[in-house]
Amino acid sequence: MKLNTVIFDMDGLLIDSEPLWKEAAEALFSTYGKQLTTEQYLSSTGLRTKEFLAHWFRHFNLPDAEIADAETIVVNDVIKLVQLKGKPMPGVQHIFNFFLERNFKIGLASSSPPELINLVVDLLGIKDHLMAISSAAGMAYGKPHPEVYLNCATSLNTIPVECICFEDSFNGMIAAKAAKMKCVVVPSLHDSKNTRWGAADLKISTLTNFNALLLDSL
Repeated sequence: MKLNTVIFDMDGLLIDSEPLWKEAAEALFSTYGKQLTTEQYLSSTGLRTKEFLAHWFRHFNLPDAEIADAETIVVNDVIKLVQLKGKPMPGVQHIFNFFLERNFKIGLASSSPPELINLVVDLLGIKDHLMAISSAAGMAYGKPHPEVYLNCATSLNTIPVECICFEDSFNGMIAAKAAKMKCVVVPSLHDSKNTRWGAADLKISTLTNFNALLLDSL
């Protein structure tokens, strides 16, 4: 089946927001006298905010009743941080031009809430290039469940096997593969040698490195 659709994750892939999510999470947990290690944080990237918080609230034996308020605090903090410090990841312009030149349908499938997605889309100047945007925030399931990718493909009037996805998180990679889509991972530098990326169809160090030869290899 020939690929004709590309679906991008957002946080950590198109915009360098993972350090900002980490900063907001650390600020939140510091109010409880708790601290996440880098390894702990990385293990839960790609999850929706409420699931990320629910996981670590259970881990730290914090009250479930406070998760909803904590989610609002973290999301609002991330929005402020992105407005102040958000920067595109290397190769964003290249990767969009690459698929635009090949007339691919282009979508975005993110765990982030719509207000943050809209902010990032405007910041990156990619609104006119996106034919569909799917947020897992209001869906029944978040990544690593494939729902957000399947939803995006449906909105693009594409079947999953015609899609190539770009991800930076393990949970996102699992979601894309569970959706029966090709998945290219762009891990963070300090996690790039992790053997778990072997489940992806391709691993690259930056979006800039993707080219026609690699597309044909998929």
